[in-house]
Amino acid sequence: MEIIQGLISFILHIDKHLVDIIQNFGGWSYAILFLIVFIETGVVVFPFLPGDSLLFASGAFAAVGSFHIALLWIVFFVAAVLGDTMNYQIGKKVGTSIPPKSFLGKWINQEKMFKAQQFFDKHGGKTIVIARFMPFIRTFAPFIAGASQMHYRYFIIYNVVGAALWVTLGTVLGYFFGGIPIIKDNFSTVLLLIIFISILPGVIGFLRSRFKK
Repeated sequence: MEIIQGLISFILHIDKHLVDIIQNFGGWSYAILFLIVFIETGVVVFPFLPGDSLLFASGAFAAVGSFHIALLWIVFFVAAVLGDTMNYQIGKKVGTSIPPKSFLGKWINQEKMFKAQQFFDKHGGKTIVIARFMPFIRTFAPFIAGASQMHYRYFIIYNVVGAALWVTLGTVLGYFFGGIPIIKDNFSTVLLLIIFISILPGVIGFLRSRFKK
């Protein structure tokens, strides 16, 4: 329970926790940020780790000199690309052999794999790019892509493009707008708004599919 409460606190008050990380770890803070993004994008059972809000908050801290913006971008970009790549490879190796009654088996089965493959064949790489901007879906998309045997060369191109767009948008917005007084004074609220906006398309899509049924 304490772990869950600590995780919720980290997500909701990431700006305060970033201060602690910077003060306690100094230059190693980049490694911690790398791990958070890498795990969030690379391990299918950790879709709840912060992504969009972390990019924005880190960009805002870079604006005041806590991080170097170019190095920060590189760290996030490499973490995002490697995370999706690992997730793809995991999906390719174990996606079709997940026990049906397991946690992942409830989300991923042969029928859904077939539909996912049809979806990727129809919409192509833009699925991987768009998924970057949607929490939870961002974590599951590369796994499904691997499990549904999406061609790797095709996947990696859109993986890189999606990572570049996602990291650039998140850090640049934080860098240029995080220091504005009204945003700075209501930083936690802004981060919650970012989270809400990022999950909204997924919620709308889910509700539309339910109503169609």
